[in-house]
Amino acid sequence: MYKKILVPLDGSQLSEGVLPYARFFAKQLKIPVELLQVIEPETVSTFSDPAHGHYVDAVEAGMKASSLDYLEPVAGSFPDPSAVDCSVEIGKPAEVIVDKALAQAGALVAMATHGRSGLRRWLLGSVAEKVLRATNNHLLLVRPAGRNGASGLARLVKVLVALDGSPLAERVLPPVAVLSRKMDMEVVLLQAYTLPQVAYVADDYAPNMDQIAQQTREEAKSYLEEKVEQLQAEGLRRVSYVLLDGDAAGEIIDIARRTPDNLVAMCTHGRSGIGRWVLGSVTERVVRHSGDPVLVVRATATGLD
Repeated sequence: MYKKILVPLDGSQLSEGVLPYARFFAKQLKIPVELLQVIEPETVSTFSDPAHGHYVDAVEAGMKASSLDYLEPVAGSFPDPSAVDCSVEIGKPAEVIVDKALAQAGALVAMATHGRSGLRRWLLGSVAEKVLRATNNHLLLVRPAGRNGASGLARLVKVLVALDGSPLAERVLPPVAVLSRKMDMEVVLLQAYTLPQVAYVADDYAPNMDQIAQQTREEAKSYLEEKVEQLQAEGLRRVSYVLLDGDAAGEIIDIARRTPDNLVAMCTHGRSGIGRWVLGSVTERVVRHSGDPVLVVRATATGLD
């Protein structure tokens, strides 16, 4: 299982939107937390002026001290503050986060999709997206709820698992099974299906679209039933499925919005070709628009111990 939760913060209320979920995971899984703030070299340079005695080393030390002053009260807000460490690094935020997570086997990276406003914002297209694209660690991404979204402890009762019928997408299932047991969450498997594109071979040929739709639906239904049975055989009691007709990302977002306290879990890659789940497609759209936290598992990453 996860051995640590790495929580990058940039000092903004938006970046702190991940904290209720980090607290929930830490409490339920009983694992330590590391709060991380990264100071960019350009920021240090801006405040360095050797002509007036503002040397780089002194500026770095002052900024690190200020960052720790910010992080330590945040650490005190966790259920077990003694299991929370604070660290400050100098470097490019995304690179530091990815490298630090990679050096800690079994670390879950938990971060908000947005942070500081303006040029230093954390959003898809900047720090969060770079980490999403680069890390091999599992990643918990949370879209901030607003100014008051950082307090308290989140509550998650259900994990919505996005599948597309491919073995790659199924690599999300082992960690979901572990989390379901340890966090007492119901598991709901989701698969969206659309009708395949049919090439007409002659002017007078018209495919039976009703038959094709029925066959496509039955294949998806059989697949989901098989996966439900598989998880139940592994000891999970509350497992069900929902078959969705339409665009995968839109359907996943809609069903998540209709019920509260969900965790969405999905892989970064699924089917190959036009229907593949890649960053920029289903995964990124769900992360951008879902109001629920999204656990992203890279298909090439190793599973949990």
